[in-house]
Amino acid sequence: MESFLRISPTIRIPLAEIQWHAVRTQGPGGQNVNKVSSAVQLFFPIRESSLPEEVKQTLLRRTDKRITTEGVLIIKSKAHRTQ
Repeated sequence: MESFLRISPTIRIPLAEIQWHAVRTQGPGGQNVNKVSSAVQLFFPIRESSLPEEVKQTLLRRTDKRITTEGVLIIKSKAHRTQ
């Protein structure tokens, strides 16, 4: 059974279309600096997704730094500096 992320009552994204990776991020100084501090980056390829075509085009027309020229939405979360 595939899991989905519900965006609206009519739009769902299969979780398999979303990738995430843990990355190191700058943390406060000290003996553990750059060893345990991490962030999570989420990658969502808009063009290859199962979103309706009009939704894809609306997203790709946005001038948002989080959307690459290849059409990949990248969101980085580092608020808690832990996975």
